[in-house]
Amino acid sequence: MSLARRVRDALTPSRVVVLAVLVLLLVFVLENTQRLTIRLIVPEVTAPLWLTLVAMLVIGWVLGRFVHIRRRP
Repeated sequence: MSLARRVRDALTPSRVVVLAVLVLLLVFVLENTQRLTIRLIVPEVTAPLWLTLVAMLVIGWVLGRFVHIRRRP
């Protein structure tokens, strides 16, 4: 089997999409390294902006999964 054939077989469309998302994620993290202070009622937390945004994404996803009502067909 030639090298070109192995590369073509390894680069499936889903793997290309995953690779593109990973590259975009890396760019996102590198562009949002500023630190910010967040007040959580009483304590103040200092964290990088990218970590704060990812935490909000995860919290929103979990809440969405929690309140999602599944409809039976």
